[in-house]
Amino acid sequence: MKCPACGHTESKVVDSRPVEENSSIRRRRECLSCGYRFTTFEVIEAQQLVVIKKNGSKELFDRAKLLGGILKATEKRPVDADVIVSEIEAELYNSLRQEVTTTEIGEMVMEKLKASDEVAYVRFASVYREFKDVDSFLTELKSLKKKAPRKKVKPAETDA
Repeated sequence: MKCPACGHTESKVVDSRPVEENSSIRRRRECLSCGYRFTTFEVIEAQQLVVIKKNGSKELFDRAKLLGGILKATEKRPVDADVIVSEIEAELYNSLRQEVTTTEIGEMVMEKLKASDEVAYVRFASVYREFKDVDSFLTELKSLKKKAPRKKVKPAETDA
């Protein structure tokens, strides 16, 4: 750390303490050349995630935008959209990648929705996969039906 008084590059840490709810560290330093004392702060640098859109343009990852798309698909469904967004966001940041495509994000959403609610999955897929007609929609439904065997429902007992 460069001394603000003399410009010497070596200093020793005299005192350290966490500040702002442990989100940063305040350090008191002393220059080894002139003895001047000064304060520095160490903070975590937030990772920026860039999303590459289908048209090739780039923009910063926007959690609210992802949440909005998932909320539309899960409307009136027993799915916690915020949990899905949090899981996807954690996976993206934990991958330590700086860029991700909208296609990759879309596939992650589809995977999460398919596992939690088939109706929400089909709603999202209809927009994400840009179904052009009923046939493409039916094709997706048929593939979904083949992959997920139906649960057998016991017939209701009747009082006779």
